[in-house]
Amino acid sequence: MANSSVVSFGEMLIDFVPDTAGVSLAESPGFLKAPGGAPANVACAITRLGGSSAFVGKVGDDEFGRMLVKILEENGVNSSGVCYDNHARTALAFVTLNGDGEREFMFYRNPSADMLLKESEINMDLIKNAKIFHYGSISLITEPVRSAHLAAMKAAKEAGVLLSYDPNVRLPLWPSDDAAREGIKSIWNQADFIKVSDNEIEFLTNKSAHDEKNVLTLWHDGLKLLLVTDGKEGCRYFTKSFKGKVGGFLVKTVDTTGAGDAFIGSILFSIAQNPHIFEDEDALKKALSFANACGALCTTKKGAIPALPTPHEAKALMATKGH
Repeated sequence: MANSSVVSFGEMLIDFVPDTAGVSLAESPGFLKAPGGAPANVACAITRLGGSSAFVGKVGDDEFGRMLVKILEENGVNSSGVCYDNHARTALAFVTLNGDGEREFMFYRNPSADMLLKESEINMDLIKNAKIFHYGSISLITEPVRSAHLAAMKAAKEAGVLLSYDPNVRLPLWPSDDAAREGIKSIWNQADFIKVSDNEIEFLTNKSAHDEKNVLTLWHDGLKLLLVTDGKEGCRYFTKSFKGKVGGFLVKTVDTTGAGDAFIGSILFSIAQNPHIFEDEDALKKALSFANACGALCTTKKGAIPALPTPHEAKALMATKGH
């Protein structure tokens, strides 16, 4: 298979989403099974837009694991970096949707297969030949996957691959809030590109996400682009030379699962096509408006991967809203 422009690393799992919004897990009469895991969602978001991506991670050698790999392949994602574990199950997450589509999580990982990925099992050539290596923070929580993650980042950096980080804070998975802050920040200064939500800024800094001085405490010298997503309000961008804001799109939100992944997948797709976009504010703003449209559209359906938009759908939304 030809080289993939973006290689996404981390967890892929099954989300069980209540078939009724606004009820607790205990009250839900039934659940819809949806493929999930932020890095896998991002890989699928890129191929949905016509880009090339690969996913590197581990699933259980079970029906759910095989189903997830099949979903990657059906979505055009290179799955040659996925391996199977004979002793651990594919991770599960039960996701509660409250009335406005926001989520709470209950995870089943004891340990799950994704936590057991070892450095020796990683297809490093796949990573070294990419333009962008994308990852989150969940793979930093436990060994051996933490060491595997750090080795993959090192190999990517040495090969001149851009590093993209979406911390994707999931507090129930960390031993404590402080452990989460420390773990997430432990690799912060290595990324070329970071996407963080307004809520995550407040968690990481204990201060307002809308105070620019506070946001800029997250800047580091090697960074090319810091993106802050503000939900339906759109996003803010910071580069070495310029900064600004791009408005969002109002849609009827059903489920916010995967919205951030659709957004970042879209931006990575644009960066892979134009690696100098960090120096061209007009091009970056256009790409961010497109990414905001992708994120908004992803909230209009249940589940993450099934809701990822095509370029045609994103352009149609932009046309109706005059962006």
